[in-house]
Amino acid sequence: MELQSVSTQLAVEPGALEASAPLDRLGDEIAELAAHLTVATARLLNLIREFDARGGWSHGFVSCAAWLTWRVGLAPGAAREHVRVARALGNLPRLAEALARGQISYSKVRELTRVATPATEERLLAVGQAGTAEHVTRIVRGWRLVDRKAEAREAAQQHASRALHVYPDEDGTMRIRGRLTPEVGALLLKALAAARETLYQRQRESAPEADRPTLEQQQADALGLLAEVVLHHELDPGSPGERYQVVVHVDAVVLADAEAPGQSVLEDGVRVPAGTSQRLACDASRVVMRHDAEGRVVEVGARTRTIPPALRRALQHRDQGCRFPGCGVRVGQGHHIRHWAQGGPTMLSNLAILCRRHHRAVHEEGFQVERQPDGELRFHRPDGRPLPEVPPPVGVAGDPLGVLRAWHRAAGLDLHAHTATPGWLGEPLDVGYAIDVLHPLARSLP
Repeated sequence: MELQSVSTQLAVEPGALEASAPLDRLGDEIAELAAHLTVATARLLNLIREFDARGGWSHGFVSCAAWLTWRVGLAPGAAREHVRVARALGNLPRLAEALARGQISYSKVRELTRVATPATEERLLAVGQAGTAEHVTRIVRGWRLVDRKAEAREAAQQHASRALHVYPDEDGTMRIRGRLTPEVGALLLKALAAARETLYQRQRESAPEADRPTLEQQQADALGLLAEVVLHHELDPGSPGERYQVVVHVDAVVLADAEAPGQSVLEDGVRVPAGTSQRLACDASRVVMRHDAEGRVVEVGARTRTIPPALRRALQHRDQGCRFPGCGVRVGQGHHIRHWAQGGPTMLSNLAILCRRHHRAVHEEGFQVERQPDGELRFHRPDGRPLPEVPPPVGVAGDPLGVLRAWHRAAGLDLHAHTATPGWLGEPLDVGYAIDVLHPLARSLP
């Protein structure tokens, strides 16, 4: 068969070639700027990783991502992704270097770090350099599917290997040996712990001076109790609300002044810092007990709530969650800005919602909070510096691209419009074939 070449002549408007040149330069400028931003992002991730590892966020914030949300203005999801990618790149030097040289975009690296390990990063880097961001996303999706299949196969093997061997020993005792799936094992541990606590709570009440058995002996007794429960349904763990209360005994003078001498102890006599007692007393059930000069209890008042339920509902409706700058956790505790033991009223104007973490920060880590005349809250760091609700913007150079270019030239980087251009030539992507070649477990799966 003879093949003939057919030539087609296209009509070109005068000046069209000249007009396309500026657009090409515009496209090159976009690509070059993107490469500079990629290198800057690599530097940003390095700084985030170091800041995270050194705990620079830990004074007042629950995580590095929360600090980034407050300080930099990233959305919570984007902040968590930056921290995740920064941590992952600490163990993936090839991907980190390619990003730092602008050879692969942040979007590709973000996807590749979901599956890459030191053993597989080289082949995945080749995928990132050869394909587009869409190619990378599709291959990572296929890679994770293989991982899930491998995980499912492992779970099936665990389920198939479950066993419980019960057989009598020579002396008449019973030996037990078994293998449980992870979730059943966790369930058994919870059940043993509940039975052990119930059983030995009874023993403490009936024979408080008796020696406590070893943990292994307690586990054996608890298993016996579980067997009885199955047969007789007599296990009664009691009221959870009462069983898991934490009782703190604290003198009134200590609540008013953490430096004052006095008692601040748990029910079993273990001392806790006065700041801890003040924090717990901010929003708790309170029972006032009066003692005589010899320490004997002479009067016990009724139990009351420090913050009544109706007031708590109004407080939650007003604050809508933790008021600490950059937090926003929806569930929190009522905090007396001026402690009630120091004469502060239990009123909306003297209350604020703080999450557990930031309530501790205010009472025990030196942070302060005050309400301004206009009703707004003002927080201060332990050293007295204000902690604004929204940080002031950072000054930016008049020519930020010029600054980036200068930085990158000083680092020996030659960034241009084709630095991050993929090696893709337009051929269709066969994801199945790619995963078979790339993934170390692909050929071992059915």
